[in-house]
Amino acid sequence: MINRSLVVGAVCAWLASSNAFAESGVAYVTSQDAGVSVVDLASLAVTGTIDVKGEGPRGLGVTEDGKFLIVAVRENGSVSVIDTATKQVVKQIPVGKNPEFVRVKGQYAYVSYEPSSKGGPPPKPGAAPAKEEEDDDDDKEPARIGIIDLKQGKKVREIVGGPETEGVEFSKDGKQLIITNEADNTITVHNIKTGKLVKKVETHSYGDRPRGIKVSPDGKTYVATLEYGNKFLVMDQKFKVIKAVDTAATPYGIAYDKSGNFLYVASNKDKLLQVFDAHSFAKVKDIPTGNRCWHFSFTPDEKNILLACGKSDALFVIDAEKQEVKQQVEIKNMPWGVVTFPKAMGSLDSAK
Repeated sequence: MINRSLVVGAVCAWLASSNAFAESGVAYVTSQDAGVSVVDLASLAVTGTIDVKGEGPRGLGVTEDGKFLIVAVRENGSVSVIDTATKQVVKQIPVGKNPEFVRVKGQYAYVSYEPSSKGGPPPKPGAAPAKEEEDDDDDKEPARIGIIDLKQGKKVREIVGGPETEGVEFSKDGKQLIITNEADNTITVHNIKTGKLVKKVETHSYGDRPRGIKVSPDGKTYVATLEYGNKFLVMDQKFKVIKAVDTAATPYGIAYDKSGNFLYVASNKDKLLQVFDAHSFAKVKDIPTGNRCWHFSFTPDEKNILLACGKSDALFVIDAEKQEVKQQVEIKNMPWGVVTFPKAMGSLDSAK
């Protein structure tokens, strides 16, 4: 005979835990040598992993309603569309060779990919390219942003960027797409409807290999990290360079907090998350972190920052108010990027 009180108690406990999960949200973390880890933000514990049906997941984004996760899969040149309720891949959509960054806006996913990519690590600062790369320079094919209609389930058009496109950002009004092109040291601005090049910003005089790109919450300022310049650039609404700000070694991920008062920069080589005043650009604090920390996200309640540290096999949890590491969550196999739902500010995504 079933004990009714025990059943009712179990149901209530399940509902309570489900409500806590819903209120606190969830984080999704890609691991380059595995799949996607799911982190319950109420407990800061990994609750499961998702098989993306291919090797080399990196960039990821979540739809506005949280129902689908879109993950770039390097091995098969596609994005995996994952039902977040079942944690199953429901469709793989071909994009092109070496897909990396993913941004989701409305019914569209914008995915950077590199037709001419040969793979392997980038050259060290000041080093000459490999011989085969030198031979191919004249006809090296530029990278592209593949635009996927998620309702149709297919790539519908492309925007041509520069060689080795990295970061992807939208203007505040949604009319322009801004991308960083690390191989030719440019930041390019495109009309999002037509793909037409609107402006090109040369970064070499400030530093090489532009990587992260973010617009301020008020839409008046753009910032971009220069990995081989140990700086970030500050640009106005018309993409005029206002100043270059020194950072620790090899900066990559960059993001504002939701208030727009602070700016955060992940320094890979110096193993820091740096905090800057977003108005004066004066450095506020250096937060020691782990090995190869590239991308990060606030939690939806803005109380913590989650930093994926690939060679530490960990997600560092940073108290956003105290600006110090409070714990680490073990995530093996080279964690690369992290986004949350509900959406939050971060180097790969932005809250509304």
